[in-house]
Amino acid sequence: MKNIDSLNVAEHDLLAVALGAPARQVMIRAEEIGPRTGWKDGYLSAEHGFCPPDYNEAPGALANSPGRIWSDLCERMPGCVARGRVRESVAALPLVHGIEDVIPDQALWAAVVALGMLCSIYRYEDKNDGHDGVTVNSTKYRPNCEMGDDLGEELIGIPLCIALPYWQVSRRLGRSIPHLTFYDQSSFNMKIRDPTAKHPYVARFDNMEMRWPVFGERTEIAFQKGCADTSASFQHGADAIAACQEHVMTRNVEGLLREMVRLKEILERMPNAFHTINTNPNSGENYVPGHQWVRWGKFSAPLSKRCPASSGLQFPPFLVMDAFLGRKKYASFLGKEGLHLRAWLPSNLRAFIAAIEYHYSIPEFVKQSGDPRLMGVLDGIIEAYTGERGFMGTHRYKVFGILEIASKTGRTETNGLSGAPDANAKPWEETHKQFSEAMKERLEPFRGDIDIEPHEMRGTFEECRYKSRVLSRSFVDADPNRSIAMVTLDLQDTGITFQPGDRLALMPLNSWSECAKVAAALGLADFLDYRITVNAQWQRFAQHLGSVRHTSTPQLTVKDILRRGHLAPITKELALKVHDLLRASSNAVLQVLATTEWPVRGTLGDLLQAAVADTNPHIWDRAFDLTGDLSWLADLIPVEVPRTYSISNHAQGLLPLTVDLTISRAEYKLCSTFAGNSEVVSAGVGSGFLNPFLTSTEEMIETDEDILIGVSRPLNFQLPIARSAPCAYFAGGSGIAPFRSFWQARLASRNSAAGRDILYLGVQSRDKFCYEEELREYVDAGLMEVHLAFSRDSRGLVYDRRSRDLVEKEMPPRYIDALIVEQAATVSELVMSKKQGGLGGYLYVCGSVAVFDSVMSGIRKAIYNHCSSSMEAADMILNKAFAERRFMLDVFMTPKPLPCNLATIPLSQLARQTGHRPGGRMWISVHGSAYDVTDFCPMHPGGTIIIQSNAGVDCSKTFDNLAHSNNPEVTSLLSKYFVGQLTPKPDFHGSPDLAGLYDLWAAYLRTTVETLVAHRFEMYEIMGASDDGTSDTFLRGSENIWSREHLVNIGQGVRIFYDYQSRLLQGGFSALFGAKLQELVLKLSFSLADSAATGPDMRLPDVLGIIARAKTSQHAVATSQEVALIGQFVSESSSNVRFAERGIFNYAAKSVELDIELLEDIREEACHGMDAFDSIAAMGEKNESQSHTVLATFLMQTLERMAKRLEAFYAKVARLKVYQPELERNPARARWNLVRTKVRDGSFFILTQARTLGAARAFIPPQTRNTDVDFDNVMNRIQESIRSAPKIGPAPQTLNAMHLARTSTAPVETNAMAAHDNRTATRAMSTFLDANMRSIRRLSKIPPMPLTFEQLQQQFFDSTRVGRPPTPNSSSSSSRSPPLSAPSRATSLERMMMASQNGRTLNRRATTTTTTTTTPAYMMGIRSPPTPPLDPTAAMTAMMGKLNVRTRGRSVPPSPAVSRSASMRSVPNGNENRHVTKSSTNSLRAFRLGSARVAPTF
Repeated sequence: MKNIDSLNVAEHDLLAVALGAPARQVMIRAEEIGPRTGWKDGYLSAEHGFCPPDYNEAPGALANSPGRIWSDLCERMPGCVARGRVRESVAALPLVHGIEDVIPDQALWAAVVALGMLCSIYRYEDKNDGHDGVTVNSTKYRPNCEMGDDLGEELIGIPLCIALPYWQVSRRLGRSIPHLTFYDQSSFNMKIRDPTAKHPYVARFDNMEMRWPVFGERTEIAFQKGCADTSASFQHGADAIAACQEHVMTRNVEGLLREMVRLKEILERMPNAFHTINTNPNSGENYVPGHQWVRWGKFSAPLSKRCPASSGLQFPPFLVMDAFLGRKKYASFLGKEGLHLRAWLPSNLRAFIAAIEYHYSIPEFVKQSGDPRLMGVLDGIIEAYTGERGFMGTHRYKVFGILEIASKTGRTETNGLSGAPDANAKPWEETHKQFSEAMKERLEPFRGDIDIEPHEMRGTFEECRYKSRVLSRSFVDADPNRSIAMVTLDLQDTGITFQPGDRLALMPLNSWSECAKVAAALGLADFLDYRITVNAQWQRFAQHLGSVRHTSTPQLTVKDILRRGHLAPITKELALKVHDLLRASSNAVLQVLATTEWPVRGTLGDLLQAAVADTNPHIWDRAFDLTGDLSWLADLIPVEVPRTYSISNHAQGLLPLTVDLTISRAEYKLCSTFAGNSEVVSAGVGSGFLNPFLTSTEEMIETDEDILIGVSRPLNFQLPIARSAPCAYFAGGSGIAPFRSFWQARLASRNSAAGRDILYLGVQSRDKFCYEEELREYVDAGLMEVHLAFSRDSRGLVYDRRSRDLVEKEMPPRYIDALIVEQAATVSELVMSKKQGGLGGYLYVCGSVAVFDSVMSGIRKAIYNHCSSSMEAADMILNKAFAERRFMLDVFMTPKPLPCNLATIPLSQLARQTGHRPGGRMWISVHGSAYDVTDFCPMHPGGTIIIQSNAGVDCSKTFDNLAHSNNPEVTSLLSKYFVGQLTPKPDFHGSPDLAGLYDLWAAYLRTTVETLVAHRFEMYEIMGASDDGTSDTFLRGSENIWSREHLVNIGQGVRIFYDYQSRLLQGGFSALFGAKLQELVLKLSFSLADSAATGPDMRLPDVLGIIARAKTSQHAVATSQEVALIGQFVSESSSNVRFAERGIFNYAAKSVELDIELLEDIREEACHGMDAFDSIAAMGEKNESQSHTVLATFLMQTLERMAKRLEAFYAKVARLKVYQPELERNPARARWNLVRTKVRDGSFFILTQARTLGAARAFIPPQTRNTDVDFDNVMNRIQESIRSAPKIGPAPQTLNAMHLARTSTAPVETNAMAAHDNRTATRAMSTFLDANMRSIRRLSKIPPMPLTFEQLQQQFFDSTRVGRPPTPNSSSSSSRSPPLSAPSRATSLERMMMASQNGRTLNRRATTTTTTTTTPAYMMGIRSPPTPPLDPTAAMTAMMGKLNVRTRGRSVPPSPAVSRSASMRSVPNGNENRHVTKSSTNSLRAFRLGSARVAPTF
């Protein structure tokens, strides 16, 4: 009976069908109630997802209610911000209540958006009102109106006229406290241009306009539209998920498969939305400069600590997909933030997410079904959402670039305080890490615990998650050698889907012949099926292989290692492994290591075959032991990396059964070391596996081995959404591969409004014209145009427009560039945008680097011949097409050997190539190689400023974080711009002191370059000061920030310059003259004092004193006063700025030019210092201490020159004035305004008073004469710097507090990069002092006798009066010798070395005399040593003791300590001398960074 009963449907399934799927029921309820209630429970519908069905409904209802005063002010807000009249405009609003009788439900969403933005901009303006930077007037504007302080801490200080309705409207929407969400600012603040343009979704970037921008600048609009596009791209995702749940409930596998494929396609489309936010200045309305994005971060700060942050995680797709995939872990910061923000979503969204998460799990059903198609599609959904090339990976890389620019140009924190003071990584790297942690949490249910970072999976076997096999290899042309073949692979039951432009990642198998070479040389012929012990990398591969096969982890055999390992080409690492195993006994290996190019053209089999012939058998047997577990084989041969090939067919049906690849066999000549005098041609690993030689045995061998494959989508090589857009394809040889899928897809959806499809193909001869028959069919049908260029054949083919045919024509051989020039009229019109009067076509280039160069040359010539007057103008037109993402590249190249015998490039030469001046070159360094990327910069898919921000420095870490190192396409393209290898770090003959100093100076040089490059973004924008609306593309930036509607733009131009210059002056160039420079001064001063005969009395350049005096000089004061005057223009709105607008423009442009010059000078000085290390290293083995002294002296002089340049900078800037009536449009009125201002503040009457005899000067300039200082003076300044370093406060405990903290403005604001470097340098100084405490104490002037209580008390009172620590004078002679007059310092490093080599020491000990010394302030409280002994034996012992106390790098163990108050307290019943025998508290050990402990005794 039980078996018969089980044939019927279970009751819980019947109940589920009767009630419906929970997610669908939530959606149905929302659709029924939403239109009646104004969707106040949240937008949710099957057709529109989480987007409003009508974007105009709520704003229209608000405009027809009394609340229209809020929307009217929002429309005027950009102008109010520009004029600086935000607070006055808000305060002037009448009070309109937000209750139901006044504001209808249909207007609630528009009301909450308008009021939320008004409150946020009011709070922003109140915090950034011209008093937040350099200021001389602390009086802040206070409107004469009632405030909403009684409504909660969110609305304190906000006028009641907007605070009260905001509170009321928020309550009606179910928000417990008023707060502005991310989707309020973006998704619900848009209007649709064409509601009927629904494909693929309505709210696309090009189909939206921002309804109420706040600042009105292009950055804000592009960023908000891009965010709205990202959310809207998931429009149909909600319906697909609900349908999936319905099919799981009814166990409909085919229906579930269909909906899962639909969801996968939606997710695969979503990353495209990120590219609507572009960091390329030529990208038009898509341009978002990172440094301007900083302001939006401050504007979107939560109104209070209770408010949820305005975070991108508030967008529904994130939280919905997490629930759909069954995410279990939320331990990362972003995971916790997601749960936190989920509680604040509208009720419809929360109910929908709960319905997905708690009922009918789709992943569990797929796993239980065992259907390989469902499992394959689910794996594709996982990769599309949270994979490296999916939505989350693309989001992470986009955020990385923007945050890097923002952190370098003023943003002090990032999301979740990832740029917090206690972070060891830089802000953008820390954020990158947080994204990685969140991605691993999402992958955990399907991949298990992942012990590597997600970007380390990119370009590895981890991307190949499906198995396949080769079905066929077909001819595609008339070439009898089949150099190009169409290879078809089986996709049945894999669940793979793909789109035009996608690539297939494939793990190739080494040929059997190459495996036989290795096996024969190593004696493994009888061990092919032997299971070996593998290392961690091969173990991960084995686990991956089991996951793909849906089996347990297999144990790898020798055959697996040989077939799936890296055997070719021979890399330097591989050759060195063999060299080490054979103990340098093989001549063949030595010949390979002596090569001038890497990698070597050959295989591991070739190397072992040559080595086994000339190596002693005993050595060979010990190296490759066959009696053990053969684990050395896995260590010798690494796992091969996948190859990627463009897919050459358009998928038909729901799941394609096959995939076509167009494979050109890469052939190379074997290295002469292995080939001898013969010419041996071999095939590449990947192409040789897929398209072997026709005579090869590989063609005939059948195998049952799985080929691992995966699909990757290049986001920068896809067809346009609009079918009507014209497309041009430029290909060379096998570069036609992706275009076959392009034209098949375009022609499959062709309609009457279809755009043109034009193919420009360059091949060697008619015999190698691929897919000729297929193309002729399309040409004959009038569906395509094909233009050909044969480089080695005179039998030409010409496209005849009238007959629509390819006509035979005899013509001289030509390359593709000549063909493009011939078609100049059509090509140039396609390249030019519609705004330029062109067709705005989409252009694609696929081929080798040589083809790419030829195509680009032809297009430049075509534009020059047809529509531009110069090649520079042609380049600008071309760069704009790249920036608008209408010009896309798929460039491939077999990695060519790079020469390693070129002259190396020193770090100083790299540092000078930052390209920040017109005509300058831009170099970067990656893993020890230098590249000139100037010409590539405009084509960079990530945007030009991302490369510019890394110019002149080693960007290897960024390169790795962005997964470029694992991308063969990137590395091969980069080799095109190779300049040379960087000069390696000298070994300094094993001197750790010189090596450490080298690293420290190199880090400082990097800081100078990064500071210059970072400031360029704001500098050139400010230097574009102009009132005529013009804008130079290089110097003036992308837009004029100084004027808006022919009025001076206070809210943007004036405020940007004020913030920039305030940060510069208040921080005092903190990155250059802060803790990093002080660390250099500390260590150089210590080195000089330690090595000098005079010890602590040696005279040192007063570098820190010069800097301190420069920052407090009369010139610095005058400069600050001018900047404060500009701040007054910000705070006083437009009342006075109209009389000084041209003066401000002129002042800003000239002062910023001086900023650039200073940064360039500092960089140049740092470069000279870097070259000094090479000079020292080139002089051979000399006296280490002598070389160290010479170098330290030269570097100290260099630092002194830097300090002097800062002093000169302030003197130059002080000459500039804002008040210049002669520049203004109405000079007379400008002068009268100045007089009127002075009459009002009373200064006019002071100026008119007669001079009085004997009156004191109003201002006495400080003494500017510079004198050298001793070691104690340097230590005092270092101690003060450590003491005054910003302390690390406790981290905020709640997410709300974290987000509030990240947007708070510090009194002295500096960028996150400089703050991070300064903290690191301060910690290093503190550590250095601890490690060298005994030596520093020896070099200090310690008083020889104890002080009396009266002396100590007198010194304490004196120091209290002058505001410094007590410095008691010694009452008796010191045991140290006095300093002689310091010898004149040489003006160059060469003169110093000449003097040293002539036998003259830099410092010589002379006759011993006694002097009166002073205890340095930082040594106060240390117990005084006893009086020195007078007998010769004791004196000699004491001297030898002093000579042997030098202990480098050793820390003094901690000792008990007492508080300062205890050490200064009188001891009852004792003599006064007992006071100074108490434990001291004032020593350098007390200044460990972040430590609050008191000092130990000695």
